[in-house]
Amino acid sequence: MTHSAPHMEKPKGTVAAIKKLLGKDLVSVDEANGELALHVKRDALVGVLTQLRDECGYQQLMEIAGVDWPDRDPRFEIVYFLLSLTKNHRIRVHVTTSEDVAVPSVTGIWPVAGWLEREVFDMYGVLFSGNEDLRRILTDYGFTGHPQRKDFPLTGYVELRYSEEEKRVKYEPVQLAQDFRSFDFLSPWEGADYVLPGDEKVIKSNEPPRGTPPQVNDPKTTDKPSQTGAGAAANVEAKKRTVRKPKAVKE
Repeated sequence: MTHSAPHMEKPKGTVAAIKKLLGKDLVSVDEANGELALHVKRDALVGVLTQLRDECGYQQLMEIAGVDWPDRDPRFEIVYFLLSLTKNHRIRVHVTTSEDVAVPSVTGIWPVAGWLEREVFDMYGVLFSGNEDLRRILTDYGFTGHPQRKDFPLTGYVELRYSEEEKRVKYEPVQLAQDFRSFDFLSPWEGADYVLPGDEKVIKSNEPPRGTPPQVNDPKTTDKPSQTGAGAAANVEAKKRTVRKPKAVKE
């Protein structure tokens, strides 16, 4: 079965060259769907990425992404996406960390990493040692929690609104104003477990609830063509209506 991702041709000898270059700093190499993922030691991250840039030609850092695995220890995984312009090839570098263990910053290799590390810090709460401007970048200054963690509630903890009475912005605990927060994904005619307004009158009168299929004891059948509107008489009438006489042409 083919993968939906576009196929990328891997240069020959790439894996062997990387294994020889990184040595003990390389934990494992995964190849799947034409993609190459390197799992390296967290403490050796800066040296590994420097070697991949200078020795293997992966010049550009395209993205830094965070992954949350709540059942794993350590919980978080930081993924670095590298691009080689000379080889036209991409690789991923993975390191693992926990909430209280900082990952070495790579801003000394690629200054653009400062913005990317701030995003991972904001969304996952992962710390980066050596980043001199590690602040939230997507959420507000007083935001509580980290939205991309798997245990973060979908409704959040607090909501922001402008108070006309106090003429200022306020943070308040989330209050769900919706009357119905339990969705059964069924229409009222497909077996909802609640009574719609007005149906209580039908229930009192012992009539079947709205949407209940009618009970048919004797199904209707058509034994003769005449019962369907077809037959010889219908064919003759149809022929009269469809066959037209040619119009007379004046000479």
